[in-house]
Amino acid sequence: MNTSRRLTAAIALLAATYGAIAAPAPDRTVDTLQKIADAAGPPGFEEPVRAVLVGMMKPLASSLAYDGMGSIIATQGSGGPKIMVDAHMDELGGMVRRITPNGLLTMQMLGGWLDQALPDKRWVIIGSKGPVKAVTGIRDIHVVPADERTRVFARDGLFLDVGARTEAEVREMGISPGDPIVPDAPFEILNGTQNYLGKGWDDRVGCAVIVEAMRRLASESHPNQIAWVITTQEEIGLRGAHTAADVVKPDLAIAIEGGITGDVFPGKPEETQVKLGAGPGIFLYDSSALPNRKLTAFVKQTALERKLPLQFDLVQGYGDDSAEIQKSNGGVPTVNLVVPVRYTHAHNGILNRRDFDQMVELVVSMLKKLDAAEVRRIRDFAPDSH
Repeated sequence: MNTSRRLTAAIALLAATYGAIAAPAPDRTVDTLQKIADAAGPPGFEEPVRAVLVGMMKPLASSLAYDGMGSIIATQGSGGPKIMVDAHMDELGGMVRRITPNGLLTMQMLGGWLDQALPDKRWVIIGSKGPVKAVTGIRDIHVVPADERTRVFARDGLFLDVGARTEAEVREMGISPGDPIVPDAPFEILNGTQNYLGKGWDDRVGCAVIVEAMRRLASESHPNQIAWVITTQEEIGLRGAHTAADVVKPDLAIAIEGGITGDVFPGKPEETQVKLGAGPGIFLYDSSALPNRKLTAFVKQTALERKLPLQFDLVQGYGDDSAEIQKSNGGVPTVNLVVPVRYTHAHNGILNRRDFDQMVELVVSMLKKLDAAEVRRIRDFAPDSH
């Protein structure tokens, strides 16, 4: 072997040896967030994301079942109060409404989309032959009259372009009316920061919190029966939470959601006060539910004891699963905890890793403290006799 070859071999050996030592360990949390965020699952079509979540949850649970709407109900613990920890698996999306003779498609939106968020976006249609890429078309600026250029493109005028020229070509791709549609917006770590870009953080972030908290409590003691519930069809009316609560019949419930940040666009301070990277949040009010006051105080006290930051928010125009759980089983103390998210209900949202980790810590700490006496105290509405 000549000198050049020996040098090359030595460099390769060093790279293999020290490269292996220096290589960062895989980040399980990043892997979990990416798989959950990237999975498809608009309301009523949650099969792909449900399969991902069941694969993660089943090894950690003492039992796993489903309600009649397809929500996942996994349990840990066999004694003590029944605590329901909730997140929803469905994301904003759509479904194919009609195929036009010239090969375009119209779309029925599923969930609360802003019209501003819809034009010129990439989508995936889940057809009978597999995924089909699509884009919402937009009129060219060269032909749009000047007085129309600043107007919002109404959703009724939207169409999907899959590259076909005829209706027959569209059907040959395996597309039919009623097929589900999801945003095409893959997970990314944003430029090496602790901020993660992805679709559907409302509420895939809550699903990931449940998975990570389950991993913790699979090997740590707690004094209750936990029903880890990931619901369906939240975005079109909190439907899965209603049926899941009927099955679980909880004594107390914690909903985990994606929060609304107010740290980017200037607006009224009353709209939202939460900031990305400033810790998990708690909703003191939203349009669908008022949290139980004693449970709210319990959350605050737990965060204080664990030295965890806690942001407070009150948001109009927001609904969450806790509203339906609250009305079940004769009335259930509930609270809605949120991981701050920028740009919800759009293709590309951003969450902060530290906010996520602190939310997991808060949920685990709460569940370790929620014993029978504490739950009885929170559920007690008798006037103080002193």
